[in-house]
Amino acid sequence: MDDIAHTNFTFEYCFPDNNASCKKEVQTGPAYIFLFIVLSFISVCTVFLNLLVIISISHYKQLHTPTNLIILSLAVADFLVGLIVMPGNIMQLMDSCWYLGNVACSIFPLMTSLSMFASLYSLVLIAVDRYIAVSDPLLYPSRVTVSKMSICITLGWSFCLIYIIIIMHFSDHLISTQLYATCYGECVLVMKHSLLIFDFMVSFLTPCSVILILYGLIFKVAKRQAKAIRNVTNGASQKQANVSGSSQNKAAKKLSFVIFVYLSCWIPFYFSSISVENVTTSSMVWTVFGWLMFFNSSMNPIIYAIFYQWFRVSAKHIMTCRIFETSSSRFNLFSDHV
Repeated sequence: MDDIAHTNFTFEYCFPDNNASCKKEVQTGPAYIFLFIVLSFISVCTVFLNLLVIISISHYKQLHTPTNLIILSLAVADFLVGLIVMPGNIMQLMDSCWYLGNVACSIFPLMTSLSMFASLYSLVLIAVDRYIAVSDPLLYPSRVTVSKMSICITLGWSFCLIYIIIIMHFSDHLISTQLYATCYGECVLVMKHSLLIFDFMVSFLTPCSVILILYGLIFKVAKRQAKAIRNVTNGASQKQANVSGSSQNKAAKKLSFVIFVYLSCWIPFYFSSISVENVTTSSMVWTVFGWLMFFNSSMNPIIYAIFYQWFRVSAKHIMTCRIFETSSSRFNLFSDHV
């Protein structure tokens, strides 16, 4: 707190040659320098981890499966968060100015919303995919194919884009980028309370409910399958039953962690945003809880990729440049000797 109290604020102009320029609040205290370093590190890690996932799934033919296509979609969305959304917010947080012009001011919130909504949509698809795989494992290969999943992902991203454009239109941001700006060099998006309620229903409550219901069903099916295995096993195969039960417990713990991280990152923003009249991109609600949602994009590659052997092996190949070897796309990523 002492660091923040002694923070130095130097007032300059964002555009000194423009009489209508906003004042630039340069925050140079130790606390803000530390914050800048931490947020920049999170941004770099988000880009790096998701880029590893994108390269791995795109390059290695062994990873061209329906489930991995969803993880690829998730990684692309989270990559955009780390590459575009986080740096843009860091820039505004550090000196409060927008240097990229009106067009970029219109596009930036659209890219922010699209990447985060697409990330959330990918989480829903993963839940659906896992439910089908657990509830009907024998018919899963025929019901869920690479081509069908590609169509679902494309339609999902298209829906996200159309929805975000409609929301931005009704918030007047795409019509007049300076509608809520008080001076030149300011880029502010204001979400009206009525739109926040609607967005809360579409962008959070509905997908959250779908994810929770599906994972609840997955737990129920897994528990039923584990009980069925125990009932049909005898003393000779008890060890196999224990292994299967252990596998089910690990899967349950992983799903529990997925739900916990997802809710922890998204609930604070939406519940705080609907409690105020309007939310602007310069408000404390967006600054604090918005970054918590961004942080979810850093956690996703850890949850959905680093837990798996194929990611560790492929990441090792990429960082040691083995990916450039002839026929590297056909490497076996599921063997200890690759």
